[in-house]
Amino acid sequence: MIFTIADLHLPLGIDKPMDIFGSRWENYVERLRENWQASVKPDDTVVLPGDFSWATYIDEAKADFDYLESLSGRKIILKGNHDYWWTTMSKMNEFIDKNGYKSVSFMHNNSFEAEGISICGTRGWLYPGFSGYTESDEKYFMREVARLEISLKTAKTDEIYVFTHYPPMSAQCEGNAFIDMLKKYNVKKCFYGHLHGTSHANRIREEYDGIKYYLISSDFLGFMPKCIKGEQ
Repeated sequence: MIFTIADLHLPLGIDKPMDIFGSRWENYVERLRENWQASVKPDDTVVLPGDFSWATYIDEAKADFDYLESLSGRKIILKGNHDYWWTTMSKMNEFIDKNGYKSVSFMHNNSFEAEGISICGTRGWLYPGFSGYTESDEKYFMREVARLEISLKTAKTDEIYVFTHYPPMSAQCEGNAFIDMLKKYNVKKCFYGHLHGTSHANRIREEYDGIKYYLISSDFLGFMPKCIKGEQ
């Protein structure tokens, strides 16, 4: 089976508890473990679209990776806007090899396969039309569109799921180059995080123009990994 959940915001390597953001975050690390282990089996795949750890440097994230490695399943991590620990692929792969993290992989200009599905994606960026969107944002946004296409070009199956940290468009469903890329490669499902608390109300409608969009930030899911392929 394939599961997904974004925005774990693990604080185990540094002192940054999330309960300051509301009662829904109380004991979330323990709740996440309990829910995960009750749902995910060793042969399952879990996609984590960004904001995995609060650590600033990758060595500071070791306790968070230890926690992740202790959970069932294969894990695929994408970069989020708060993943300051994220560095080059070579350094991250060296880090997981050195520490014996056998179940962790990184998505960056690549793709994975599970259950006959091609798993593609990129971090994303603020979308055109977002309040305060600037020329600088346009540059970063288009770079993420290009990275998405690189990932999509490596897909080896006809059915493709796309994962991104940022929402790919607004709740008003205004199209943009990112959405055009999903259509170009006939993507039917897109999963995103980033939105928390009252921002959940800004999520994209579940289906628009032939594509289904799912908000999968951890507090929105109640810290329960969402099964998106297979039967529980």
